[in-house]
Amino acid sequence: MAELAAVSVRTLHHYDEIGLVRPSARTSGGYRAYSAADVERLREVLAFRRLGFGLREIADLVDDPATDPIARLHRLRGLLVEQRDRTAVMVTAIDKELEERAMGVRTTTPEDQLKVFGAQLYEAIGSAYPATRRTEPRIAERIWDALGDARTVLNVGAGTGSYEPPDREVTAVEPSAVMRAQRPVGAAPCVAASAERLPFADQSFDAAMAVSTVHHWPDPVAGLREMRRVARRVVVFTYDASTTGWLQRFWLTRDYLPEFAGLLADWPSLADMTRAIGGSAEPVLVPWDCADGFFEAHWRRPEAYLDERVRRAVSVWTRVGPRAEQRAVNTLRADLASGRWTERNRDLVALDAAELGLRLLVA
Repeated sequence: MAELAAVSVRTLHHYDEIGLVRPSARTSGGYRAYSAADVERLREVLAFRRLGFGLREIADLVDDPATDPIARLHRLRGLLVEQRDRTAVMVTAIDKELEERAMGVRTTTPEDQLKVFGAQLYEAIGSAYPATRRTEPRIAERIWDALGDARTVLNVGAGTGSYEPPDREVTAVEPSAVMRAQRPVGAAPCVAASAERLPFADQSFDAAMAVSTVHHWPDPVAGLREMRRVARRVVVFTYDASTTGWLQRFWLTRDYLPEFAGLLADWPSLADMTRAIGGSAEPVLVPWDCADGFFEAHWRRPEAYLDERVRRAVSVWTRVGPRAEQRAVNTLRADLASGRWTERNRDLVALDAAELGLRLLVA
């Protein structure tokens, strides 16, 4: 067991002594004998341990009476995804500095070098949001209609406050200090918290909403369940990556950025997300002149993706890394110049809106 788990026998003895992982039986020779359930518990303990949790914290996590093995796996998965995204941000920053050094220039300051090692994804891209990310009125109307007659609304993963209804009592939740700092004067009060652990009592709000944020949550299913716990109605604007051929529906991911598929490899299915809130999903078409510069917004305006400001306000570009980004941008630029993009996508010119996988979940 020690060899398989890559820990010492002494470690297993210690876990037994403190009650963290107690083997179910002993052999006639006195050896500890681990059942399948013991192995599952040890796997959870080691995973949390390697994520940096202390033994007391781990004991609380694996013995939490409010969770089951599936819920704990979701939590582990979420933490690992968050760690992956944070690592991707660091790798991107290091690649940028290496390129600068190779060219004999330095724009990365000592402060930047330290900040990135404590950064979450939004901390790295959040400062670019005000330039291109804002409320799209036609999508906002769908979201606000779905809120029904709710008077009190919790906005989870609220960012800078886009899509918050102006005629209701809104409370915002946002974990990123960068995003909270950019909320405009007069915006709804904002609480520093995560979706998975909302600091509110059951049914505290008439409705809870989340807009273009679920893909940033360490554990999307847990966050959606929390929204359902604290509100009588739930409205979520998100993305469906579970439909067959989903990567092909947008020319940018189909022809230029196939790495996008890897970012959503562990993404919950649309069925999982709707089940988490006990609701249903409706398609949301993206207008050709969409005011909110999210990833799919410029589907009929391909030149926009050549703009650094547009890309920096979309997490996808940071997460795929600088090499994939530059390859995609360079290829797109060449195809626009040669007319190849127009030839491939001539059917888009006549469309006023496109179905690109965006969904509104309502419960």
